[in-house]
This record gives sequence, C-alpha cells and structure tokens, in this order.
Amino acid sequence: MTGFQSSSPAPEAVVAFSVDPATVHLDRDIVELIPALRMFARTFCKNDFDADDLVQETLSKAIANIAKFQPGTNLKAWMFTIMRNAFYTSAKLRKREQPGSEECVSDNRWVGQTQDWAVQGGEVRASLDALPRDQREILVLIGILGVSYEEAADMTGCAIGTVKSRLNRARRRMLALLETETVSELFETSVH
Repeated sequence: MTGFQSSSPAPEAVVAFSVDPATVHLDRDIVELIPALRMFARTFCKNDFDADDLVQETLSKAIANIAKFQPGTNLKAWMFTIMRNAFYTSAKLRKREQPGSEECVSDNRWVGQTQDWAVQGGEVRASLDALPRDQREILVLIGILGVSYEEAADMTGCAIGTVKSRLNRARRRMLALLETETVSELFETSVH
C-alpha cells in the first residue's frame, strides 16, 4: 500500500448529484457518430478544412438543440439532417455573396468617363440649388431620402396635396434645367 487515500465522495453526495443516464448515452452516441459525420461532410465539401468546419457546426447545433431530439428515434439521421440543412443554408449565403461571379463589380477593372459623371453630377447639383427652397426641400425628402408623402407633410407642416404639387413642380423644373446644354445656362435660367 502506498499511503494514498481515496477521496471518493460519500454515497449521499453521489445521489444528490445524479446525472441523467439518457444524456450520458446520447453524448457518447454523438461522439461515436463523428467519423460518419466527417465522411458525410466530405460529400458536401471539396476540402478537408471545410468538411471539418461543417462537422463542427453540425455538432454545435446538435448540442444546442439536444432537447429537441426525441429518444428512440434515429440519432444518425437527425445529425445528418442538421448537417445537410447547415450546408445548404451556408451555400445559399455564399451564393448570394459570391465574389468573382460574372456580374460581380469586383471584376470590373475598367473605369470609364469619370469626367462626364462629374460634370453631370455638378449639373444636377446646380439645378437642385436653382430650385426654390420649398420645392428643393420636398424633392430631397421624397426623391432622395425616400420619405413618404405623409412624413414629408408632417416634417414641413403642410398638407399632403401641397407636398405633391411642390414635388411635381420641382421635378418639372429639374428636368427643364437639366435639358439645358451648359452649366452657365443653368444659372442664367435660375436668375430669371
């Protein structure tokens, strides 16, 4: 004998701290399924790292939702369903945010005619500045900021009909101003 004394708890303490035997078996069964989960994950993922990430995500979701598992049903099928749903959910997200697709802006390396856009932006700004203040205010609120007619009426303290007529006049005036050929004509038109 080495003189080592056992420090095992008294039987009363074990009874007070009991563990659900179904949970212990379920935890063990989940651990035993990890190799099968890895194999199934490799049918979805091209590389081992992504497959392992999918297994990890499946395990974390399964453990978080373990109360939803019905004992006596097929644990393996339940886990595979979680994995399949996790994969397709992340695939949908990746497809939505997929960089490098044909329509992706990041592939558009050519930037064309920035001077024309700058000139046109200046013309729009000058014509907006040329509008009367009340028309400009309504056009900015509704046309640029996307505020509803009712909200614009509340903000400006006028009737909805007045808001609509100011917006209509502002749009017509902006179109007339933008149809002029030069920026100097914009200022000449706004002075008169």
